[in-house]
Amino acid sequence: MKPLYLATLGLTALLAGCGEKAATNVSAPANTAESMGNMAMPADTTAKTGKGTGTVTAIDKAAGKITLDHGPIPEVGWPAMTMAFKASPALLDSVAVGDKVAFDLALTGNAGEVTAIRKQP
Repeated sequence: MKPLYLATLGLTALLAGCGEKAATNVSAPANTAESMGNMAMPADTTAKTGKGTGTVTAIDKAAGKITLDHGPIPEVGWPAMTMAFKASPALLDSVAVGDKVAFDLALTGNAGEVTAIRKQP
C-alpha cells in the first residue's frame, strides 16, 4: 500500500502546482499620457459666450467676484441659478447688490467671467 500512498501524494502535489500563477513585479501601466503613447486629449479650453439677465445678490471686491441670481443661459446650456462669477473691478464698481442687470458671460471649462454688465430699469 505504500506505493499507492506515494503516487497519490505526488499526483496531489503536481495538481496543486498547476493552478498557481507566476508572481511578477511588473504592474500594468496606468492610464496616463505616457502609457497611451502621448495620445491624451488636451483639456477643452474653448471659450463659450452667452448673455443673461438677473439680480446682483453679492459683490466681493477683494476676491473679484459678483454673485448673480440669473435666468437660463441657453448659449452655455445653463438653467436658472444663483452663482458667483469673476469680474473686473470696473464692472464690480458699476453695480450694487439688488440691481437688476443684463450681462455678457465668457465661460472656459466651468469657470465663468462676466465681461460686460448693464443695469436694467
